[in-house]
Amino acid sequence: LLLGEGEPSANISDPQVRQLVFSSLEKLGPKKKVMIIPPDFTRFHSLAGAITQYVFEFYGSAVTDIMPALGTHHPLSDEQRVRMFGDIPADLFRVHNWREDVLTVGKVPAELVKAASDGMLNEEWPAQVNRLVWEGGHDLILSIGQVVPHEVMGVANYNKNILIGVGGPEAINLSHFIGAVYGMERMMGIADNPLKQILNYASDQFLSKLPLFYILTVRQQAENDVLTRGLFIGNDIECFNRAAALSLLVNFTVLENALKKVIVFLDPAEYHSTWLGNKSIYRTRMALADDGDLIVLAPGVSRFGEDQAIDALIRKYGYRKTPEIIQFLRESVDLKKNLSAAAHLIHGSSEGRFRITYCAGHLTKEEVEGVGYLYGDVEAMMAKYDVEKMKDGENVM
Repeated sequence: LLLGEGEPSANISDPQVRQLVFSSLEKLGPKKKVMIIPPDFTRFHSLAGAITQYVFEFYGSAVTDIMPALGTHHPLSDEQRVRMFGDIPADLFRVHNWREDVLTVGKVPAELVKAASDGMLNEEWPAQVNRLVWEGGHDLILSIGQVVPHEVMGVANYNKNILIGVGGPEAINLSHFIGAVYGMERMMGIADNPLKQILNYASDQFLSKLPLFYILTVRQQAENDVLTRGLFIGNDIECFNRAAALSLLVNFTVLENALKKVIVFLDPAEYHSTWLGNKSIYRTRMALADDGDLIVLAPGVSRFGEDQAIDALIRKYGYRKTPEIIQFLRESVDLKKNLSAAAHLIHGSSEGRFRITYCAGHLTKEEVEGVGYLYGDVEAMMAKYDVEKMKDGENVM
């Protein structure tokens, strides 16, 4: 552990973060070929964009490759790249091709997969990484990101940024499905869970040959800003565990009573698909009362999946209850070949416990209802629930 700074009341300024990053990198000594793996634009508020700029400022021409950890997401547009990473030269950025440009570097034993999936799966988990990460000849790889509760992994970042963010299709599909069948409610915010143990095994056994260090932030939404509560830099599990413990304190809101109605606004600059926009469901489902209502205001959403193949599967099968998706898997080859899509369909369902009204700016009533949601007219709903006047937290209408 090079740095462990933070507590629930901390407010680490950006200049302080810059100085802490610089002092930590100085401990590593001079480097000749540096790769940076930050998150993509969906983690814009992680501070990873600014930290990437600090790393580039520190190492200069020694930085040869910057590969955003896309997972299955769309590559950054030029506008998103500039907004997140400033004036770092565009020719340093590499696009992760998750379907093709990966290597399998090892396999996690089937017994760990069986335990994590409650016996539903009994096969090895392939540890896959982008070819450039494995064969690029870097003398330092910096994985940058925010530790935050996550619907699939329990807590995001650390080795997820490598093994999923720049991982391959088999690894991504299997991990998403394991997380779905194990159950979001059983792992949300839990750093040591069966799926994370699979990634930790892969990290310990296969990634140790890489010159890999992590720069992890913990951030909290304040009234008018996002505050940095912690910064952790290192190359071992302690770096992640300390960040995860702080995240549990600042990124969870515990309620006395379940909520009957929740309104979620999806920033149109960030959310263009239900694949991403369904964080509105993942992050609220544990707080929603039975027979409650979730209303998703999604003016920028124009599609379901982040690529055409997944979009087609979502349209075909819809967001259904877990037993229905499991039955589809038994009967359908196309869904069986894309377990991450099956997992996403499970995660995006209320399991019939509460209603989901999707107010998408660029999807028709037929499209929204076709995947199992209630349809809401986005203009009418945004007039009724004016996000400019409402505040985070409880509102009385």
